Amino acid sequence: MNCYETLFVVKPTLTEEEITSQIQKVKDALAKENGTLLATNDMGMRKLAYPVDKHLRGYYTVFYYQVDGASIAEIERNLKVNENIIKFLTIKYSKKHEVKQFDSLVEKANKTVATEA
Repeated sequence: MNCYETLFVVKPTLTEEEITSQIQKVKDALAKENGTLLATNDMGMRKLAYPVDKHLRGYYTVFYYQVDGASIAEIERNLKVNENIIKFLTIKYSKKHEVKQFDSLVEKANKTVATEA
């Protein structure tokens, strides 16, 4: 299984419950593809660098996970067809030094969640 990081931005016009629902949909798509979610970094509402679909802000979330490479296309397809997700980016960590960096990002995200709880 390969290591991946996916950042996605949810429309700012949604309610808190709707945003949570959209994040859960992405988690479900990952689980459906037999992916293992290692950490989540909920970055909250942030200003976009440039307008996207006439939105100046968006709700940012980052997932760190492991999944087979063949499953990425289906996960990204789910992100593309979801009209409430205005932007996303997936990064693959494959080289040894990249995997070390990935592990440190996962550890940092898990520490952030632990301190917030």
